[in-house]
Amino acid sequence: MEPSPALDLATARQTLDSQPFSKLLGARLTSFGDGGATLEVDIREELHQQNGFLHGGVLAYAADNALTFAAGAVLGPYVLTGGFSVQYLRPATGRTLRARAEVVHAGRRQAVVRCNLLTLGEDGAETLCAVAQGTVLPVQAP
Repeated sequence: MEPSPALDLATARQTLDSQPFSKLLGARLTSFGDGGATLEVDIREELHQQNGFLHGGVLAYAADNALTFAAGAVLGPYVLTGGFSVQYLRPATGRTLRARAEVVHAGRRQAVVRCNLLTLGEDGAETLCAVAQGTVLPVQAP
């Protein structure tokens, strides 16, 4: 799949940086294009839930944005999430959350995208903690 010429890594990063909530979380895009995107968030205490694990809402946020950016690499810059589901596999602990999304299928009306949510330990080892899948829809430019 070819990335849209209107959207490259630099432009995708500017788009992410324009989202106040993404800025609050300190999210960053580490890869983008060819039907894929990777978003990372440093895990810090204020993002934990009561048992000391990363809050599920942070994982859902990361999945949503990674899914949408991956689809944007194929559908173009004007897309919205149509819906997604997250399956939590184990509590998320570590130093960084990594959401790695890849387009499974793209048509004119939607893209279907999968996302692995992994945590990175101090040694850099990845641990799969959740998986997500969703649909992303192209929309008219504002």
